[in-house]
Amino acid sequence: MSEPLSPWDRAQAAVTALAVDPAGLRGLWLRARSGPLRDRVVQALAALPLPQRRLHPGVDDATLYGGVDLSATLAHGQLVRAAGLLATPAALILTMAERCPAGLAARLARVLDDPGFCLIALDEGAEPDEALAPALADRLALFLDLDGIAAADTFPLDLPPETLSLARARLAKVRIEPKAVETLTRLAAAMGITSLRAPLLTLATARALAAWRDEATPSEDTLRHAAELTLAHRGTLPDAAEPETSPPPPEPDQPDSAEPETRQSADTPPDEMLLDAIRAALPPDLLARLAVARASRAAKGSGGSGDARKGNHRGRPLPPRPGTPGSGKRIDLVSTLRAAAPWQPLRRKTALIDKPGLHIRQSDLRLKRYVETSDRVLIFTVDASGSSALARLAEAKGAVELLLAQAYARRDHVALIAFRGDSAELLLPPTRSLVQTKRRLAGLPGGGGTPLAAGLQLALLTALQTRARGMTPTIALLTDGRGNIALDGSANRAQAEDDSHRLALGLRNSRVPTLVIDIATRPQPALRDLAARLDAPYLPLPRADAHRLSAVLGAALEG
Repeated sequence: MSEPLSPWDRAQAAVTALAVDPAGLRGLWLRARSGPLRDRVVQALAALPLPQRRLHPGVDDATLYGGVDLSATLAHGQLVRAAGLLATPAALILTMAERCPAGLAARLARVLDDPGFCLIALDEGAEPDEALAPALADRLALFLDLDGIAAADTFPLDLPPETLSLARARLAKVRIEPKAVETLTRLAAAMGITSLRAPLLTLATARALAAWRDEATPSEDTLRHAAELTLAHRGTLPDAAEPETSPPPPEPDQPDSAEPETRQSADTPPDEMLLDAIRAALPPDLLARLAVARASRAAKGSGGSGDARKGNHRGRPLPPRPGTPGSGKRIDLVSTLRAAAPWQPLRRKTALIDKPGLHIRQSDLRLKRYVETSDRVLIFTVDASGSSALARLAEAKGAVELLLAQAYARRDHVALIAFRGDSAELLLPPTRSLVQTKRRLAGLPGGGGTPLAAGLQLALLTALQTRARGMTPTIALLTDGRGNIALDGSANRAQAEDDSHRLALGLRNSRVPTLVIDIATRPQPALRDLAARLDAPYLPLPRADAHRLSAVLGAALEG
C-alpha cells in the first residue's frame, strides 16, 4: 500500500473527482480562510460541467426560487417574473458557509437531493465552534481543510478538458466489487458514522477517481483515497493506543474455522489498514475541531446568542407577512408593491374611477418583521468545599478563567457562584467585566462542607432573576458531587441529598439549561443521578487539565 495523499494531493484528487461526477458527489466542503490557496482551488472548480452561481447566507426565497420582477412589472404594466438561482442545474458556491442559517441549509439540502446540482461550501470559520450545517455536511461527499498548507508545497491544479471528457465517458463503465462495498461500509461503521449517505458517497468518489485514472475497477489505492476524502471528517477514529481484544481461540472440534476468514480478507485491504491510513492523512486536531463545531451547531443559538424573540423594530430581518399596520407595526414597502403588482391590469379595468397610479388593496399590505436574540448569561456554580479543593478546584478555576475570556469575546454576561461551608454566595452578579470576574475567581478559597443544595438554590434564583430581565441563563455546575450540608445548614447527608433532588426538579421545571461537570478523581454515581434528575448533560472529567476541561465545557455549553 502506497503512502497517504499529501494535503495538496488531496486537493487535486477532490477537485478532479468533483469535476468528473458533480451530480454523484453533490459537492465539496472547503474549510479555509480567504487567500491565494483557496482561490486556486475555486478557480480549478471552473472545470465543472455546470454554470457557477454564488450565494450568501442572507439570500432570500425570491432570489432562490424566483418571483415578481417589480421594476419590470411596473414599467410594462403586466406581470413579469424573474428566474431564481435554482431554476436550472448549477454549481452553487456558498460563501461564509459557516454562517448558513438552518432555513437556508434545509432549502439547499432539498435541492441537493435532486440530480443536477452541486454545492461548493466555502467555510471561513475562524473559531472551532464555526462549521457547516449538518444537513449540508452530510450530503457533500468531499471535505478539504487547507489550514497549514504552505504555498511552496503546492502545484497547479490542472484538469485538461480532453482528459476530463474521456473520464466522464468512462464513468458509467466503472464497476465496484461487492467486497469493496462491504469493506467501505464496515469501515464507516467502525468509525462511528451512522449516516448511510457516507459509504454511498465514498463509492461514488471511488468511481470518479477510477474513471480519471482509467481503472475498470477501483484499485486499493483508489478506495483508500476515496475514504480519506469522504469518511475521515465524519466520524471519530478509534484510539490507536487502545489495546485490541484478541479473538477467542477456536474450539478443538473446529480447527479450520479461521481459514475462510483469511481467504475472504486477502483480496481487499483490511479495515485496520484503512483506519491507519485515514488517521495518518488527518491533521492531528481536525476531528477535535469538527466535534466542537458539531456540538456548537446543535445549540439553540449559535455563537453564544440567547433565545430568539420576534419583533417589528430591530434585529435580523424575517420574511414579511400580511397584516394591518398599527401598534408599532411598519409596512414593508417593497414587499407590498411586489404583492400588488400582478393585479394592476385587472384592477385598472375594473376600477370605478379611472385614475393614474397604483391600485393598492389592504390585502396587499406586508409588514416588516425582525428576530432579535437576547443576551446570554453563563452562571458558573463552583464547588469550593474541602473535598473539591483536595481534588480538582485548581483545574476547575483555571478552566472557568479560560471560559471567561471566551465569554467576554462573545460579549456574554457571566455570573459566579461559590458554595462551601454551610452556604452559597453570589461572588459576582451578571457582568461583562472580565477583570472583576478574574479577581473574584482568583480569590476563591477552598475548604469546609459541601452545601450542594444551597448552590443549586442560588443558581436557580439567579437564573430566574436574569430571565426576568430579558436574558437567557445557562448554568454550569462544577462539583465532585459529595453534598453533605442541608439547606438548613445541618450536617445531614440524607437531608442534603433530598434537598438537592428537590431543587433539581425545580431547575428542570424552570427549563433553565444546565450542565453538570464531575471534577472528582473518580466519576460519582450520585452526580450522574443528579444530572439525570436535572435532564442535563453529565460530563465526568477525572483526568483533564484546565485547558482540556475548558474546551470540553465550552463545547458542551454551546451544544
